[in-house]
This record gives sequence, structure tokens and C-alpha cells, in this order.
Amino acid sequence: MNKKRILLISVGVFVALVASFIIFMVVTLKPVTDKDSEVTFRVNAGTSKITIAENLEKAGLIKSKISAIIYLFFNPKMNLQAGNYSLNRKDGTIKILDKIAAGKIIDIIPTMRITFVEGKRLTDYAKLISDNFDITYDDFINKASDTEFLKKCIEKYDFLDESILNKKLYYPLEGYLAPDTYEFYVTSDSEDIIYRMLDETGRRLSEYQSIINEKKYSVHEYLTMASIIEKEAINATDRRMVSQVIYKRLALNMTLGMDVTTYYGVKKDMKEELTIYDLEDKNDYNTRNPEFKGLPVGSICNPSKESLNAVFNPSSTDYVYFIADVNTGKVFFFNTYEEFAQKKVELS
Repeated sequence: MNKKRILLISVGVFVALVASFIIFMVVTLKPVTDKDSEVTFRVNAGTSKITIAENLEKAGLIKSKISAIIYLFFNPKMNLQAGNYSLNRKDGTIKILDKIAAGKIIDIIPTMRITFVEGKRLTDYAKLISDNFDITYDDFINKASDTEFLKKCIEKYDFLDESILNKKLYYPLEGYLAPDTYEFYVTSDSEDIIYRMLDETGRRLSEYQSIINEKKYSVHEYLTMASIIEKEAINATDRRMVSQVIYKRLALNMTLGMDVTTYYGVKKDMKEELTIYDLEDKNDYNTRNPEFKGLPVGSICNPSKESLNAVFNPSSTDYVYFIADVNTGKVFFFNTYEEFAQKKVELS
């Protein structure tokens, strides 16, 4: 092959690459939509241009963080200003970046920090929200149970599926609202709050994606197990061992036989006494019912990171039974029913 031919091929490849780059930039700098879609977007002081581009993409304001970063690279004098902005998805990347660079901020909306405690029920969260926002308890419960809204959530988050549409669930998003401390605008509505908490759940689940991909259990089932673990043990070691017992009992087709599911099933607080009628109640959560096999229909609380880790990383033990000392929180594990029964007598 002569030098002239090599040169022509090289020029052709270069031209093709340049053309591809230009097409990529033209397409990805275009607006996300042609419809009005205002979004309140915050740029915190000291945030890098790369992080701002990433956040714009996460907020659905631009098509590609990469094209935004490239555009900013070729416009080094463009300084993005901190503040709150009202941005429109129909404006396109360049117009949005220009607005942030010009510092066209809106009046600062006050924010508040609110902590959702680990192991609490969705109803507890609804009460906390109603105490801190202009949202009633019933409004939040209704939004978190609304079928059309749940379908939107399923479309938005790949870890959600039609399991949450099961009519037997008391609260469809129980177990999916990640406990944590969040900062919200005081004007936030139920959807804003739920989306933020589901975002965090997605981030936490992503750490275990390789296990989830094995499809031994669904995400819904993993979260259900994590919620039981949350209520049955209080430290990381015990939680991993409780996780092992759950898997063991499921493998043996035994009833899980766990009081914490009964409390949820009959809608009692765990400080109350369970009656024989409670234990025999045939709801879809009560694993103490002798006829009940497998997992409850859904979660019984919103589990912590520690319980989530336990469900994906059970201990390597081989126990079948456990019992907790309600006074100390210490959990005892056994291989045989006789050992379990003896300890139960000792603790009674």
C-alpha cells in the first residue's frame, strides 16, 4: 500500500471521527423535550463543573453529561454560579448552562433536614412528613398507594416491578423508602419526597447488583427479608446470622415463624402482646400461622443499610432456630428445636 493511499485512508478516518463527534454534540446538546417542563435546580457553592453536569443529567434537564462537559471544556471562561435556578427541559444544554453561568437565580427556597429512622413503618414516615410539611398524613398515604403513581415509579426505577401493585400489600412502598437524613425544600410535595428516597434505595441496591442479577430472589423478596432482619436483630453479626436462618428455612420449606411479621400483619405495635388469635390470623404477612410457607407478601418496615447488607451477605453458619432476649436484645441461635425450646423456657 503506497503512502498516498495510507494518507487518504487516514484523512478519511479522521473526517469520519470528526463528523461523528459533531453529530453526537448536535444531537445531545438538543433539548430533552419540546414541552414546557420547569425544574428547580440547585448548584451548591464549590461544586465542580463535572458534578454540575452529572446532576443536570440526573435531573433530566440535559441529554448527556458528556456533551455538557465537552462544551464547558471548550468554553473555559464559563463560570457556573451557585444558587437556585428555575430551569426548563425544553431549553437545551447550552441555554441551561448559559443561565447558570449568568447567575440567574430565583429566590432561595428554604430547606429543612429531616431524619427517617431505620426500622420504622411507612405509616411512621407519613406521620413525620405530616408534622413537617404542608402534606397531610392521608395525602401521603394515598399518594404512596396510588396505582397510577406507582406505575410511574415502576417506569422510573429499574428495581421496582409489578410486585408493588399487589392488592394484598398494606402499603406498596413499604421497605422501599431508604431511611436516612435528607434535606428537602419546605415546598416539597409527596412525590418529591418519595422520589428522593427511592433514589437513595437505588443507590444502595446498586452495590449488590451482581447478586441481584443472579435472580435467585426478586428485589421485592430481598427487601422483605431485610425488613424482617431489621426487626429481629440489632447488630451486624446477629443480622447476618438471622439472614442465614431465613434462607435455611426457606430452603427447607419451613414456616419462618417470626413474631415480627405477626405484629405487622395484625397492625399492632411491638410493645403490645400478641394473642392466640393474632398468631393464627390468616393475613398475608403472618409467618407464625402454621399453614404459612415462604415470605410475607411484602416488607414489614424500612430496613437499614446494615440489614440490607445482611440479606445479601448471610453468615456461613447453618442454624435453623433463634430466639432473642427481649430485655437485652441478645440473639441465641440453635441447630435443633430442642435447644431452642430449652432456651425459650429459660427466657420466659
